[in-house]
Parts: sequence; C-alpha cells; structure tokens
Amino acid sequence: MSFPRTVKAVVFDMDGLLVDTETVVYRAMERASAAIGGQMPFGVFQRMVGLQDADSDLIVIDHFGPGFDLQAWSKSVSEHAHEEMEAGVALKAGVEEILEYLAAANIPCAIATSSGSRAVERSLGRRGLTAHFGAIITRELQSRGKPHPEPFLQAAAALGIAPADCLALEDSHNGVRAASSAGMMTIMVPDMLDPTEEMHRLTVRIAQDLHEVRELLEAQASAIL
Repeated sequence: MSFPRTVKAVVFDMDGLLVDTETVVYRAMERASAAIGGQMPFGVFQRMVGLQDADSDLIVIDHFGPGFDLQAWSKSVSEHAHEEMEAGVALKAGVEEILEYLAAANIPCAIATSSGSRAVERSLGRRGLTAHFGAIITRELQSRGKPHPEPFLQAAAALGIAPADCLALEDSHNGVRAASSAGMMTIMVPDMLDPTEEMHRLTVRIAQDLHEVRELLEAQASAIL
C-alpha cells in the first residue's frame, strides 16, 4: 500500500489509540451502573466512543431513562476511572516506536482529542511523551468536537501543514469521520469498535496497530529515496 500523497505530518487521537483508557472507562461505567442497580451494555458504551462528554451524556440519559441522576453517576464513574488510572494505564502497542520514528524522520505530529488537558497530562505527560507533539488540541480548545472536523483542522493549522498532507490516526468511528471530513489521509486502528463498510470507505487503511502504521511510513520514505 502507498499513501495518496506524501505524509508531511501525523495527527493522533489519544484515548484508545495511544493509551488503553477506553477499557478503563468502560469498566468504571459498569461499576457505577451496577451500584445503582443498572447495567451499562457494551453496545451503549460503543456509541459514546470518540464523543465529547456532553454528547455522551445524552446517550447515557437516554439509556437510563427519566429520573436518572447523571451528576451522581458521572461522579462515580470518574472516581472509579481515576482509581485505575492513578495505578497507570498501558500504552497501546507501537506508541513509543512510532513517536521515535517520526522524530528521527523530522515529521511533526499533533494530538486531536476529545479529552481535556488534565487527562492528557495524566496519560502522556507523566511518561514524558507530550514533548513529542508540536500541538495538543484538547476539548478546551474546541468549539465543536468530533465527528466535526474542527479538532483535526486546528491540529493541522497549529503544525502549519495543509490537512491534505496530514495522516490522521483514529480508533473510533466518530474520529474517522472527523479526520476524513477535514480532508486528511486517515488510518483506523480499531480498539473498542470494529471497522464498518463506512470506515473502509473513509480510510486509506485499517491497521492492526501502530507498528503497522510505522512500517507503512517507513516504506513511504524508502520509496521516495
């Protein structure tokens, strides 16, 4: 496989792509739901992956129905998730290797995430990985979140690279939709969501992990030489 254009920058999602936080959040939602005598079906959680909190909250309210105390449930989810994350969340396969490759190849990179700056610091800052990124577009900087293309367009602008020359890496359907709408070459690296026909149509590749993405970038560089 070859990219449609030379990749001049890479824009990463964070949760589920760089760090295994989606699994932690789902477990936290299950625990918080069980505590109130309810359930959090995996299918409901999947609909929330890649969305900002406000949009996810609407799905939760619809699931639990009238009289549901969203504030108390969300507080419980946060406490359970924080407990696990403080113990350390695993990096996804190939993260350090692809970041090292991009640095050596002088290819700038950024993050476009629906999470806030505190989550980025907790997940990546403590590992010293935030220094790899020329821009980190968190939810505080976005007026419209994924699936709107704004986060990816902001990342490209911050790096000074045209969106068409950027490679976007995403694990969620809404993230893929956002990156594709921004005009970026997009690769989906599935985590909690399987690729659909739509995902195959919107991406240049469905990759198994970030090791595979790095190998594709290395092949592109070799072809240019």
